[in-house]
Amino acid sequence: MPATPSSSPASSPGHGRDEAPPCTPQTAEGVCPRCGGSGRIEGAECPECGGDGKVNVNVGDA
Repeated sequence: MPATPSSSPASSPGHGRDEAPPCTPQTAEGVCPRCGGSGRIEGAECPECGGDGKVNVNVGDA
């Protein structure tokens, strides 16, 4: 059975700037606007994306 999106803290809403869990309809993975996708700010982990440089955002009319 595949893991559900809520099985890891990094994929739950509220982690960084994620607006929804991964694989949620009408969402897409985007580049973190705070760190520009690097995952780091001034040598430290980006607090917005948790260091992975990506965020999940709503698209369309979601």
